[in-house]
Amino acid sequence: QVQLVESGGGLVQTGGSLRLSCAASGRTFSTYSMGWFRQAPGREREFVAAVSRSGDSTSYADSVKGRFTISRDNAKNTVYLQMNSLKPEDTAVYYCAADKWIGVPRTQSHSYDYWGQGTQVTVSS
Repeated sequence: QVQLVESGGGLVQTGGSLRLSCAASGRTFSTYSMGWFRQAPGREREFVAAVSRSGDSTSYADSVKGRFTISRDNAKNTVYLQMNSLKPEDTAVYYCAADKWIGVPRTQSHSYDYWGQGTQVTVSS
C-alpha cells in the first residue's frame, strides 16, 4: 500500500508559478506510475499529467501542455508538478495518484489505485 501526501498549493496571481510535490511512503514508489488530477468546484475530477515508473514517459492534458511539467525523483519517493503561466481556470484541488500499470501512463482516474488528500491551488485574476 502507498500513502501519498501533497504539498505546495496556495494562492498565486495569473501568470505566476507553483510547484506541487507529492511524497509517497514505502519502498515501492518506483513500481508505480504517478499522476496528477484536479477537481474544481462543481466539476468532475480531470486528468492533468502522468509519468511512468522510470520517469522516461509522460502524458499531459491539452489544457496544460507547454505550461506544466511532471517529474519524479525515485530516490526521494516524490513526484512533482511544476506549473507555470497559471490561469484562473487552473484553480482547483490538485490530487496525486499512484497506478500499478507498467505501460504508458494512463489518464483515467479510475485506473489509479491510491490517492492523496489534495492540495488547493487558487489563481487570482
